[in-house]
Amino acid sequence: MTLRLFDSAAREIRDFVPVTPGQVGIYICGLTTQAPPHIGHVRFAVAFDVLRRWLMRGHGYDVTLIRNVTDIDDKILAKSAEAGEDWFALSYRNERLTSEALELLGVLPASYEPRATGHVPEMIELMRVLIEKGHAYPAPDGSGDVYFDVRSWPAYGELTRQKVEDMAAAEDADPRGKHDPRDFTLWKGSKPTEPESASWPTPYGVGRPGWHLECSAMARKYLGDTFDIHGGGVDLRFPHHENEQAQSRAAGMGFANYWLHNAWVTISGEKMSKSLGNSLLIAEVTKHARPLAVRYYLTAAHYRSTIEFHAGSLAEAEAAVDRIEGFLRRALPGEHTAQPTGTEILPEDFVAAMDDDLGVSGALAVVHEHVRTGNIALDEDEAEVAAQEARLVIAMTDILGVNPLAPNWSGSDTAGQGEAADALDALVQAQLAARAGARAARDYATADAIRDQLHAVGIQIDDTPTGARWSLVKHGGEN
Repeated sequence: MTLRLFDSAAREIRDFVPVTPGQVGIYICGLTTQAPPHIGHVRFAVAFDVLRRWLMRGHGYDVTLIRNVTDIDDKILAKSAEAGEDWFALSYRNERLTSEALELLGVLPASYEPRATGHVPEMIELMRVLIEKGHAYPAPDGSGDVYFDVRSWPAYGELTRQKVEDMAAAEDADPRGKHDPRDFTLWKGSKPTEPESASWPTPYGVGRPGWHLECSAMARKYLGDTFDIHGGGVDLRFPHHENEQAQSRAAGMGFANYWLHNAWVTISGEKMSKSLGNSLLIAEVTKHARPLAVRYYLTAAHYRSTIEFHAGSLAEAEAAVDRIEGFLRRALPGEHTAQPTGTEILPEDFVAAMDDDLGVSGALAVVHEHVRTGNIALDEDEAEVAAQEARLVIAMTDILGVNPLAPNWSGSDTAGQGEAADALDALVQAQLAARAGARAARDYATADAIRDQLHAVGIQIDDTPTGARWSLVKHGGEN
């Protein structure tokens, strides 16, 4: 089947055709490392992780995903000054917290995560090309600023369908040296109030990179002049992505063939952000809900749909995850971890949903349908049918990053966890044998007491014609 994606530039769903057959290059704008990540910050990473997994496992593409780190900008310098610490120390600490949060939520590592500060030579070269082509100019006041001349590029505004005349002035630098207030900054001249370590020499003056220039230079270095997909949050469409596209194409690059944008996570209809004081840090959220449930919550809605966060959001996700996990542990007893074999034939409805602009809600509906079918098979003692359904559920949930038996969720990638699971199984089996002996002796009080003791510590017993099976459940919850 053909994968179709909504291209924000064309404002329509298009058949996906890669630049190079069999290969896909993706560039997504990572976080500015000014603060620890909250749940709204990381939605983009989860959304594009699902896309990447589907490209690889659903279509067999070799995917290169570049996710940049904006490790220097105005906000980072301001926050470090407030905190009285070096800007690079604050930036690096938050970069590490972000990496830890994404790993906690099961986001696959990027092919590479370039830092802006490590690519100044490429930015200077891109500025040189733009100046030579007449699309950029150094500020005449000697400040060290370099601006992109929006009037020199007639296609400026094409990504967001705007006319230059209707745009507000760019507020990324003092307009004193600009030809037009809407000209945006490529390079920011250093200021006396900023640390010396936050500046680099260029032919146009000492300073630091502008936000937009960074991404164009890094995308070009790792993906080439023309690549397949550029993604990010919908709030980046203007001015960031508009400016990226303009400066890149003005320099002679084809740049991105498809633009994909994910929607926000909101609280009471407002975008989750630090400025609104309504952020929920990943480190705090995962104290109250397991990371798998948070991942499921962020995955379950279509990437272009706004997610409204409310008190019961994570509880609903927990319940859905519990249903999936409970079935898998019943259907595959003794398998503490399980991953796709690569031979599973995915259900047609699942494939159709995913190929329709990553329709994850439809795909999850197929997952839960197979969970129900599998549970019915277990109730009817059709263990082989249930195991087959479980393998399909594992294959589908793994593509979505929510396979409860994946090593990163089960804990078996942590030293000693596999041995602990084996020990638990041995202890429970001993209790089940004692219970079976009591029932055979018609000592039902003892048999019930053993069942109740196991249930009290979160172990559910299901009696089947072939013997008792056990699975872990949450207290008061469903398996």
